[in-house]
Amino acid sequence: MSANRRGGGSEGARPRPDAPVFAPGPDGLAHLELILNGTYPLTGFMTREEAASVRREGRLPDGRAWPVPVTLDVPADLADAERVVLTDPEGAPLAELAVSERWSEEGVGTGTAPRHHLAGVVTLLRPPTYGVLRKLRPSPAEVRGQRELDPFTDRPLLAVVTDRPLHHRALNQIRAEAESLGRAELLVLVDTGLEDEGLATAVLAAEPLLPARTRFLVCTLPRAAARAHGAVGGRWSPSDVALAAHVAAAYGASHLMVEAGPGGAPAAGSGGSASPLPVVDPKPWAFDTEEGLWRPAAEVPEELSRGEPTDADLAAELAHGRELPAWFTPARVGAELARLRPARTRRGLTVLFTGLSGSGKSTIARGVCDGVRRSGRTVTLLDGDVVRRMLSSGLTFSRADRELNIRRIGYVASEITRHGGVAVCAPIAPYALGRAEVRAMVEEFGDFFLVHVATPLEVCEARDRKGLYAKARAGEIPEFTGISDPYEEPADADLVVDTVDSDPADSVAHVLAALREGGWLPDQDR
Repeated sequence: MSANRRGGGSEGARPRPDAPVFAPGPDGLAHLELILNGTYPLTGFMTREEAASVRREGRLPDGRAWPVPVTLDVPADLADAERVVLTDPEGAPLAELAVSERWSEEGVGTGTAPRHHLAGVVTLLRPPTYGVLRKLRPSPAEVRGQRELDPFTDRPLLAVVTDRPLHHRALNQIRAEAESLGRAELLVLVDTGLEDEGLATAVLAAEPLLPARTRFLVCTLPRAAARAHGAVGGRWSPSDVALAAHVAAAYGASHLMVEAGPGGAPAAGSGGSASPLPVVDPKPWAFDTEEGLWRPAAEVPEELSRGEPTDADLAAELAHGRELPAWFTPARVGAELARLRPARTRRGLTVLFTGLSGSGKSTIARGVCDGVRRSGRTVTLLDGDVVRRMLSSGLTFSRADRELNIRRIGYVASEITRHGGVAVCAPIAPYALGRAEVRAMVEEFGDFFLVHVATPLEVCEARDRKGLYAKARAGEIPEFTGISDPYEEPADADLVVDTVDSDPADSVAHVLAALREGGWLPDQDR
């Protein structure tokens, strides 16, 4: 594939009316935008040979260094397509892909179904309008053109790529590195997703704290997995750093610094992908408790040195509504973080109880609702039996209908969470997939807390107030959880409660204490 011009075609081209339509996933969409706006020196998505060469050697087959495969994953029903119209998640056409190769690869080490890829040149149909902070996403050509008019264009340009807020330590490091490069100009590239601005506005809050003419831009690097698993910021691999260097070079940078937290980011090239720019590795800084200043760590006596809070400590401070200390972060950055991550007493919450029939879920859930209500929070109980009558009337107990019942509960709970309330749910929820779907729906808007009421089957069957187990043993109830259908014990429960030798009131107190310790309830009931 030719790799020396931007995505083929001209703005305003018309897609073929018979071409299938496809919205790429987060990484595919990020790659597509970087191809179309000229950030990548590529015309489209890579072939099998190109992707393999990049993975193996960190280079394209023609010898040029390139750090990551630029591939397009498609569903199996598109694997034979000749042309595909690529859209944003809202369905607006972005580009047309002329397929030059179709290829598949097995899910590496997972035993999953093959992943299907399409390679070929993409033709721009219309500039993207989808994506958060769109006004801060100019093309590299626009940025380079504007800098050519700058009277300081002869100075080095240090690009700082970050997906996390800039606290005092990072700000001092950035200023020091810019000065050491000969009063370099600064370009801060804020890496955030297209659909969710994440911590981007907290990064932007630091703009007045850096030298004049520092420019802040927003871009989306293809790091969907890192964003999904990062607590405060994403995780940076060597290939991530190398890709950031290629992106920064496209914007005209002469040097790169990646702000990835106190531990820093791995050096570009350590994974086999050479960086097109020198990657700055800033010297450590520490807070001097005697002077009350941040200084190079080598200049601070060890007994007076204080490092940054960990990401976990920071998350806990925000969760409990505590103001971040002034020695650690500027007030405007701390205020924006508090807005983005409000105290848990002001966040919506879903508490999902899961366990076998007769485990005691409903009794504990009702007690927890009373405790949450006494704390002053608005709470709604979605008990399994009540939901069956009011929300899921007409559904059977087949696996498909039980999964639909859980999704309905998840949807209602996510709406309660979205509006800042507390939803307490007590279905059996026997399947890991169903619980994961509820978690995903809820965490789009707030917090999720999973409680496994781990009462053994023999205890639940001995209780059997409704006679359900007896009917299931007699074959009168098909697909009964624990008897003729499995219960998949959760491996991701936030709390496990065993009701065998405990009073229900003790179990309720145990759950309320965990919610209070986590910051979702005030320290004392009203």
